[in-house]
Amino acid sequence: MRDLMQELTAVRRTVADGEVPAGEARVVTLARTYAADPADVWDALTDPARIARWFLPVSGDLRLGGRYQFEGNAGGVVRECDEPRRLLVTWEMGPAGPEDSSLVEVSLTPDGDGTRLVLEHRAQVPAEMWDQFGPGAVGVGWDGALLGLALHLAGDQMTGSPDEIASDPAVKEFNRESAQLWGAAHQAAGADPALVAANVGATTQFYVPAD
Repeated sequence: MRDLMQELTAVRRTVADGEVPAGEARVVTLARTYAADPADVWDALTDPARIARWFLPVSGDLRLGGRYQFEGNAGGVVRECDEPRRLLVTWEMGPAGPEDSSLVEVSLTPDGDGTRLVLEHRAQVPAEMWDQFGPGAVGVGWDGALLGLALHLAGDQMTGSPDEIASDPAVKEFNRESAQLWGAAHQAAGADPALVAANVGATTQFYVPAD
């Protein structure tokens, strides 16, 4: 198994304000390079059989304009698809609103012998949720997704049920450190340190509940 902490440090995280068609939004961005060519990374991101091996089982129509659903997680619509460079989808955790209020965009560019991946999640977040958790609410989850993709592209993967994986000490430490790194990114974006500390605590408790 690859060093999970090393995988965390491979990612650059930023937090900003932005917009979606529905209006003002929060933006979290993750960027890292994988030791695989763009065609392979694109295939891992778009082939349902491969997606299930590093993220979650997915159903639906993964073509432009199609609707997809991840098992027990988000669903949405494929808004833009420019193989093998750019993918834009809506990211809906509940019923879709009248306008796109949550969008995930993934961009791929060659980087030496590898591929630079940039994932940007722009979403309208309820004020009470942002005040409690900050960017870590979604950021820790995306860190886990990029970790899963890294393991898959390297021919590795975590084994066991979701509960068994979540209880693994290395995964717990990964999630704790991810929450801290999202706090650092939030503070770098101008957030109050006291608020950041409270956000990190709440996010850590959510992803790594006390025994």
